[in-house]
Amino acid sequence: MAKTGDICTFCGRGSRDVSLLINGISGAICDECAQQAYDIVKEQMPSKSDSAFSRMKKQELPKPEDIKAFLDQYVIGQDDAKRRLSVSVYNHYKRLLQKVTTDDVEIEKSNIIMVGATGTGKTLLARTIAKMLHVPFTIVDATVLTEAGYVGEDIESILTRLLQAADYDVDEAQRGIVFIDEIDKIARKSDNPSITRDVSGEGVQQGLLKLLEGSVVNVPPQGGRKHPEQKMIPVDTKNILFICGGAFDGIEKKIAQRLNTRVVGYASLRNTAGVDRDNLLQYVTPTDLKSFGLIPEIIGRLPILTYLNPLDRKTLRSILTEPKNSIIKQYMKLFEMDDIKLSFDESVYEYIVDKALEFKLGARGLRSIVEGIMTDAMYSMPSTNEKTLHVTIDYAEEKFEKSDVRRLQIA
Repeated sequence: MAKTGDICTFCGRGSRDVSLLINGISGAICDECAQQAYDIVKEQMPSKSDSAFSRMKKQELPKPEDIKAFLDQYVIGQDDAKRRLSVSVYNHYKRLLQKVTTDDVEIEKSNIIMVGATGTGKTLLARTIAKMLHVPFTIVDATVLTEAGYVGEDIESILTRLLQAADYDVDEAQRGIVFIDEIDKIARKSDNPSITRDVSGEGVQQGLLKLLEGSVVNVPPQGGRKHPEQKMIPVDTKNILFICGGAFDGIEKKIAQRLNTRVVGYASLRNTAGVDRDNLLQYVTPTDLKSFGLIPEIIGRLPILTYLNPLDRKTLRSILTEPKNSIIKQYMKLFEMDDIKLSFDESVYEYIVDKALEFKLGARGLRSIVEGIMTDAMYSMPSTNEKTLHVTIDYAEEKFEKSDVRRLQIA
């Protein structure tokens, strides 16, 4: 406690005139001046979340073309999906910077859903765009979600992941972006509403509605199950952008049935003559998602629908070597760390692409094939004094035929 007769160095009042006087080495400060100093510091030095947001306001927003150009460095093709994703993220930035106006026009968020076969790049797009964002970003898997009370994760665990990405800064998390992968795995099993529990299907979709549209959700800070004694963190999802992705295996049949509704007469032939039957996903509509098993309410909260094209030979060949983190560059880097220079014949690339097309596993198949070819070399060469490895077509065929990867082949 301060001694009688001491005065505040800042305002000059004595200890009898203030509630509390704090002594220092060469001066003192009263409680009112301390409070005023705290307010000044808080105003001049904003919190971590405010500073992160202010940094985004000071610099020029990444335009849709800039975002797509960044994606082009890592993801080959899929221009339509990249354009939709770029616009959606750009609009999300603008919503965060929207100022209150007198016209009462409030921009609503545009959640997006991407449909594409396995290995076409849905998750890669999400991971890549996370590299350039100035807001928290997290990827969650819909397959682990269940209704409350069942074994698995509650819906709120999605926001727990986002809080972790934002270092538990609620303000920062409330303007983040969430990518929900494997959204098709929570489709209900039939087109008719279930009158019983659908633990990992329709019930989970209904639980997601409040998150997608925007509401205050009580989130367990460390994840896991809720219990009465656990302190919850309220998170407002109004400004959180949700991007969903799924393979929707078999939805092509739904699209084909819809496109060929008239099966008798010349009109049916004329209407379907221009349909690209090798890529039916480009004709996907919200109606097809409903037929697949998504409930109408969740489709309405994902207004932007885009698709990913199947990977053809040219695209697979480009994926193998062109992106910044291409598969071949990754293996070259692995060998370089052992001071070994790795190189390939051009014919080896064509052989890898041929096998990937046979397996029908998309870009993921490329990695499995290269792994099968290179496993023996990665096992033995670090123990030798060899400093170069040139992979020929004969070497590739020999190693691949002996590998277990051949079992991936689809009959």
